[in-house]
Formats: sequence, structure tokens, C-alpha cells
Amino acid sequence: MVIGLWLASLLLALLTLLPLSHFQVWWVRGLDFPRLQLAVMALIIIVMQLLLADIKQLSQWPMLLVSVGCFLVQLWWILPYTRLFKTEVMATAADNNHPCIAILNANVLATNRNAAGLIALVRQHQPDILVTLESDSWWQQQLDQLSDTYPYSVKCPLDNLYGMHVYSRLPLHNPALQFLVEDNVPSIHAEVELADGSHIAVHFLHPAPPSPTENESSEQRDAELLIVAASVKKAGVPVIVAGDLNDVAWSKTTRLFRKISGLIDPRIGRGMFNSYHAAMPFMRWPLDHLFHSSHFTLQQLTRLPAFGSDHFPMLIRLCYTGQQQPHGGLTADSDDKQQAQQKIAAEAVVPEHVHRPEA
Repeated sequence: MVIGLWLASLLLALLTLLPLSHFQVWWVRGLDFPRLQLAVMALIIIVMQLLLADIKQLSQWPMLLVSVGCFLVQLWWILPYTRLFKTEVMATAADNNHPCIAILNANVLATNRNAAGLIALVRQHQPDILVTLESDSWWQQQLDQLSDTYPYSVKCPLDNLYGMHVYSRLPLHNPALQFLVEDNVPSIHAEVELADGSHIAVHFLHPAPPSPTENESSEQRDAELLIVAASVKKAGVPVIVAGDLNDVAWSKTTRLFRKISGLIDPRIGRGMFNSYHAAMPFMRWPLDHLFHSSHFTLQQLTRLPAFGSDHFPMLIRLCYTGQQQPHGGLTADSDDKQQAQQKIAAEAVVPEHVHRPEA
């Protein structure tokens, strides 16, 4: 029994320490995802060790300390995505008179054929912008029935799980469809005109994940996120970046994205809003994101009901204040900037490749 408990502690330590490394191979970076599950696993192991091991013996304490240490490490990463942490984005005031923008982000799952379910959610919640990912020609045909109320659009139907569509009731200026890092992985960039005539920049992304069936390492995903981060940092205008980033909110790469971009996360202090996997309650993590500059306050953030996809759709309403607000956020130091430059250089891309719709 004691040997089994020791082995459990050692396995837990391995699963905790590996993602702290700089290895970019898919099976290491995949350990960034289940930090909540690993924290629960650590807690169960701790309880078992307290109940089954003779903790009066000093020889048993290292085993227990390893498990407790692993639990605290996992907790450090996920705690900001709970209500125990201070919120990073200010809530919209009740007497708000600023223009707002609602975005519904949905990875539809290419093989899913319940377009009616998604369209019903759009009709119900009336977002200003609908962003779909994995949407192919069949999905485009179904979603085009929204054109009566969403007359502005950018469409990229693909059969490779990376199709992308944007439907907007607000005018889209200077839109661009780009393939920033990989020839078959698009992104959409545009300037949105709000109800009061204000303009904000939006960038919608869906980089390929590190996985045995996609890319063997996270290099391509990381480079795409970081060139967009560096680009929007230089923009100096109100900006929103959204999509399925194929990375969890608490990973080293996403934290680096936030540091380099200067964008903030409305989930901090409010919850994880786990959007994947819709059919597996015990294997869920936040893959669908929306980051924004400090020009906005948060009116609503909701995970909507499933409609047949492996992702839940996410709905967010932000109100544009016209000036930067005193929100929280992360700051990049010299090591962060150097790491970002190295990741970008590995794919021979530069931030200047990213379309600047506000320019």
C-alpha cells in the first residue's frame, strides 16, 4: 500500500513538473490542459495518504509533502479562474450609456449537423457578431439564412476543420482573411463600427493545436498567438481578440500572450467557463477565449447550452467606454519578451504580417 502511495506521488509530480518545462512536444504541452483534474487527483491522493499511511513516521512525510506541493502548484495556475480571486475586468455600471458589443463564439464541430440549434441561440441572444469555427460549405449554406439581420460577413469555408465565418449586424471595415503561420489555418481581422460611430479592431483566431493528429509541437500555435499579441500591442486602439485558441486560459503560452499583448481576461475572478468538451463533464477546460484591451467593461459572460458540437458556444457583452479603465492584467518583463521573440522566430513570421484593420 505504501509503495502504491509513493508511486502515485511520483506520477503526480511528473505530471505537474513536465508542463513547467520549455518542451513544446504535443504530449508535454497537453499537460497544460487538465490542471483542474490534476488538482482534484492530488487532493484525492493526499486524503488517501493521510488515511492509509502512518504519518507518525517521518519517512512518510516526503511522500505527503510531494503531493501537497503538486496540489499547490496546480492551484496556483487555476485559482485566478475562480471567484476566490480578484476580478481583472470591471463590471459595467448599471447606469451605463456607452455603446456595447456582443460576440457569440462557436466552434460548431464540422461533422455536427444541428445548425438549427446554433441559429436558435443566435436568434435568442441577438449577438452583434457571430464567429464560427470548423464551419465548412454546408455550415455556410445554413448560416447564410442569418444574412437578413447580419448583412456584413467574412467567409472562409474549409473542409479541414479550420473553416471560419464571421457574421455581423455592425459594419465591418477593412476586413482581411489571412493565413498567418500555416497555409490551411485562417484568421479574420476587421474594424467594427459601433452604434455611436466608434471603431474597434477585432481579430478572430483558430490556430492548430499540438496533437498527434495535427502538429507534433506547439510551435505553430504559439507563433500565431504571439505575432497577433505583438501586433495589437503596437496598435494603440481598442481591440478584441477571440476564438478557439486550442490552448487553456492558464497555460504558459496564453499567459505570455496576455503579457505581450497587454490584453485582459474577463474570466479572471469570475470562473473558468470551460467550453470543451461538451459531452465529457469530467474532462473540460477553457479553450474558447475572448481577450480585450482596457477600453471595455464587462456586461455579460455566459457559456451557452450545447447544440451538438464538442464545444459550448460562448457569449460575451462588452461596453466600450472610450478610454482605458483601471483594470488589472499581466506585464511582460525582459525574459517574457525574449521568449516571445524566440517563439516567433522559430516560424519565420513577424508581427508586421498581421493585418491592422485600423490602419
